[in-house]
Amino acid sequence: MTYEFSLLKATRLLQSLTRAGEALARLDERVNRSPIRDGFLQRQNFHDAVSSLWVDGELVHVEDLVLHDARMDIRAPTNEIVNAHRILRARRLMESHPAQWALSDHGIDLLRGKNVQPQAAQSNLVSDGEEADFEEPDDADKALADELAQMDAVLSRSTALVADALSYRSQSETSIRSPAGEQSDEDSEEERLHRWRKLVDRYSDYPAALQAAILLDAWRDIQVSDRSPWLGRQLAAASLRASGLTILPALNSGLRAIHRERRHSRDQEERLVAVLDGMIEAAELGMKEHDRLLNGKSRMERRLVGKRSNSRLPDLVELVLANPVVSTSMIVKQLGTTPQGAMVLANQLELREMTGRGRFRAWGIL
Repeated sequence: MTYEFSLLKATRLLQSLTRAGEALARLDERVNRSPIRDGFLQRQNFHDAVSSLWVDGELVHVEDLVLHDARMDIRAPTNEIVNAHRILRARRLMESHPAQWALSDHGIDLLRGKNVQPQAAQSNLVSDGEEADFEEPDDADKALADELAQMDAVLSRSTALVADALSYRSQSETSIRSPAGEQSDEDSEEERLHRWRKLVDRYSDYPAALQAAILLDAWRDIQVSDRSPWLGRQLAAASLRASGLTILPALNSGLRAIHRERRHSRDQEERLVAVLDGMIEAAELGMKEHDRLLNGKSRMERRLVGKRSNSRLPDLVELVLANPVVSTSMIVKQLGTTPQGAMVLANQLELREMTGRGRFRAWGIL
């Protein structure tokens, strides 16, 4: 699989590439110097996880994901919520490690839910003759690996059942059966991953945005992992971080603004331009969200003037900045207040009530 570009479309590709690089660099610079950096990045992870499901044709409400992450579900979580939380935890795991970790053998295996030995990471990344320093996986890493493995097992069983049903239907309609003992020529997931990793090395000298677009497109084209189609988009974001960005971009938030026909075009260059345009959208949406949160922080801090030193309002401000929505239960758990006290605090900050479906009360920044 190769990526070669015609002169007729090179101009359009170059324009999108330039704009994508500039937009991502501006967002990275602004967020890196921002007083709300940590809260903004936590929010971006929630929105990117929800958008990733949307890109794959599934709908998840962000407030449901927030409650599931806080272990305060108001009903049994659906498969979509579990998958969204899997993506959320994967992004947090990537952010907690060095930039190159996610693209290493150890990182990809752990993100895919494979149980690997910690020592495997020691010899994977070498920079300027020095071995990368990886720590032993902590409890959170092991818990994520266990959860991913369980999800993969469920998906494997479901995929096998669907494949059997489709195979039976095809045989019934065509009455054509393959010769006995014939083996499928489909590559194994490990072989497809190896082919994808060769592309990572082949295009490592390309501009960061174009390299990320190629890796994302190749992951889908090669169909590296049917069980984790979302992982290719996260690894593309990780490649941007490894190329110099200090943040992990929320690419899915931008890709959902691009028409599906463009993202799945038969024209290779059109698909790449669509991904680059998605990066531009993601950066612009990130800038708008950052400025909105910064304005919200300023408004809420004005409510802190004259408050007692032991007031819980500053803690609530930080909680609101880090979560798209906060419920009464979340405020009680994080701040140690009573349910009545939580509602009083929310009213003092003049937060907007975000849920009107009668399930629970939650607030967010105006």
